[in-house]
Amino acid sequence: MRAAARRGRAAPAARDSLLVLLFLCLLLKTCEPKTANAFRPNILLIMADDLGIGDLGCYGNNTLRTPNIDQLAEEGVRLTQHLAAAPLCTPSRAAFLTGRHSFRSGMEASNGYRALQWNAGSGGLPENETTFARILQQRGYATGLIGKWHQGVNCASRGDHCHHPLNHGFDYFYGMPFTLTNDCDPGRPPEVDAVLRAQLWGYTQFLALGILTVAAGKTCGFISVSGRVVTGMACVLFLFFISWYSSFGFVRRWNCVLMRNHDVTEQPMVLEKTASLMLKEAVSYIERHKHGPFLLFLSLLHVHIPLVTTSAFLGKSQHGLYGDNVEEMDWLIGKILNAIEDNGLKNSTFTYFTSDHGGHLEARDGHSQLGGWNGIYKGGKGMGGWEGGIRVPGIFHWPGVLPAGRVIGEPTSLMDVFPTVVQLAGGEVPQDRDPSEARPLTPDSEPLYHAVIARVGAAVSEHRHTLSPVPQQFSTSNILWKPWLQPCCGHFPFCSCHEDGDGTPRMPGL
Repeated sequence: MRAAARRGRAAPAARDSLLVLLFLCLLLKTCEPKTANAFRPNILLIMADDLGIGDLGCYGNNTLRTPNIDQLAEEGVRLTQHLAAAPLCTPSRAAFLTGRHSFRSGMEASNGYRALQWNAGSGGLPENETTFARILQQRGYATGLIGKWHQGVNCASRGDHCHHPLNHGFDYFYGMPFTLTNDCDPGRPPEVDAVLRAQLWGYTQFLALGILTVAAGKTCGFISVSGRVVTGMACVLFLFFISWYSSFGFVRRWNCVLMRNHDVTEQPMVLEKTASLMLKEAVSYIERHKHGPFLLFLSLLHVHIPLVTTSAFLGKSQHGLYGDNVEEMDWLIGKILNAIEDNGLKNSTFTYFTSDHGGHLEARDGHSQLGGWNGIYKGGKGMGGWEGGIRVPGIFHWPGVLPAGRVIGEPTSLMDVFPTVVQLAGGEVPQDRDPSEARPLTPDSEPLYHAVIARVGAAVSEHRHTLSPVPQQFSTSNILWKPWLQPCCGHFPFCSCHEDGDGTPRMPGL
């Protein structure tokens, strides 16, 4: 069992108090906490990608049509202060899956890269992290993930799949191990490391121009240089070009792939087919596991750029390609909900809808906005200091258990879904923080022991410098008993009295 500092889970009392379902039940006084354990429902978790909270009708948008999501809110409970744990895909989803802040699993950074950039990277969700899927799998649930993963694939070799969904509690996976980017669309400008790529291409052109200048000078007799030198320079340039183009020149082929379980099924993926494939897989999964219980995490590729939208929805919204993509997403969700109802699972399925973070404000194509609308909230994707980057929709739906049409304004988080679904499945959240402090940490049990102690010491020292000198109220002179300060009823030191029925104090013997 891991040590408290390594697990780093929030205080159990605070976390338990934020079990969303139980919180709603207690707050609304519509069900008892035992209801959640009386029956293990199917669990459908739907997460949009880069959706702004202001893009939905049920959150105030009157120009985009999202009837299926709006109906989900009308028949369920809508949260108005629901927060992502991070304003970017990879850290937010890591926190969602584990119920822990992403920096505790190393899935966050304050400088440099803040999300995974390659399928071929060795980073990802550590194997020792406990996801809600793993706990539900242990409780007998079928556990499926359809759609986006973006939590890494391999560690040391191409097939070790240490970060793969099937190594984190899911027994079925179909979708993108990475995420959509403009590079997945041949007609779009590059996105992955676009600035670095442009710099490398600039260096290549500059060096090529220099070599051509030297070669021309030699030919014209202006420069005295051997042919071997020119050839050597050309070889060095070629090697430099190959070294970076072997990755950046094939981003679409390396990152834009589809997998079924451990096998790559499409590389590069055909974007125009993706929505129909995801829908088919989700409906099929529901039908295969309708006798339950099952967990299906539908991690949508909508509405991330490049906003691949089928012809049936192109030009149908009032907000260009982005609006078209939002309305297609709503249609797709409607089809999934229909599959739940057609299989007789509506009243036995706990459904949750959200986005991984706020809308992508900087996503533009000329004068056209390709990112979402975050309503009244300032900021967006990647802007953790502002509300628009982390304020997300939160809708819960469970007919017969959760009241219809309720709106909750209490602060909640994507991380609260972890203990909620674990509770619904009859499981327990990990109990390795050691709240009784029975297992002290040592330098042998905790690799960061000395670093933590030093940091705590520095914080204590810094804090003490902020304190102004004040009289110490617990000093020896202040603690000593002083007879002249003793409150006394009657004659000191025989202090004694009681109160008559009329409220008059009386001393004994009188």
